[in-house]
Amino acid sequence: MPIQEGFRNQRLTVVPRRVVVETAARPVTRRLLVTDTGYYPAAADHLMERPSGIEETVLIVCAAGTGWANIAGTQHRVGAGMALVVPSGTPHAYGASATNPWTIWWCHLRGTDLPELIEEIGASAIRPVVPIRRLDRAVAMLDEIVTTLERDHSPASLTGAAGAAWKLLTQIVVDRAMPLPGDPLQRAMAYLAERLASTVRVADLASLVGVSPSHLSALFRRATGGGVLAHHTALRMAQARNLLDTTDATVATIAREVGYPDPFYFSRHFKRMHEASPSEYRNRAKG
Repeated sequence: MPIQEGFRNQRLTVVPRRVVVETAARPVTRRLLVTDTGYYPAAADHLMERPSGIEETVLIVCAAGTGWANIAGTQHRVGAGMALVVPSGTPHAYGASATNPWTIWWCHLRGTDLPELIEEIGASAIRPVVPIRRLDRAVAMLDEIVTTLERDHSPASLTGAAGAAWKLLTQIVVDRAMPLPGDPLQRAMAYLAERLASTVRVADLASLVGVSPSHLSALFRRATGGGVLAHHTALRMAQARNLLDTTDATVATIAREVGYPDPFYFSRHFKRMHEASPSEYRNRAKG
């Protein structure tokens, strides 16, 4: 029987259930474990139906083409640069587009930390499709997972695959928090980064990027955990640390470089944040 075109060059590895049970009880892999993983290029005729769901969470990253998913009775389109996340126990079906079949990298996951990671990604049975900001990076990590488990299912390989899966999921979380190029938050962050030596008023910055001051502050809090001025201060202090570490410039010179005309005020502010004066920080052993 000839190989179906949609399954040519596919990669697939399934960890034996006995090994899954053993590995799920170990210290690291009980938190996150890859149980199945693979790669389906241009997967014409690909169709999967699970009316009762499965024990694992399904993660599919679409690298090219398109597909569809029916999750808990709702239809969704899945295109290139998108991830489909199907929580464990959720009834689902998914498959390739008939006219432009998807190329996908996928894995099945379980573990005690997985629900929290999925929540941080922003995925759920109601919203199962999320964007992938850096598709090349996501594919590289999934390729690492597949390659690792193709080699063997030893404890070391399962731990390595779990580490790559953790990096993949947390990168999706980070990308979700950070702004898209050109949006108000990204433009505001770029403006602040270019003006470390200047004082910036929140109202002026909000007007510049076309949003209200309260909305801009909310965007910063969601992305950074603090307000606009707190982010500007963090950028200044990061540059101050870099100059202390990589140059022999005086503290007064560094203070001026990062927007503090008064070096004594800069030193007090630096010490409050770092529990060390600039000179003490510079003299600490690092590396």
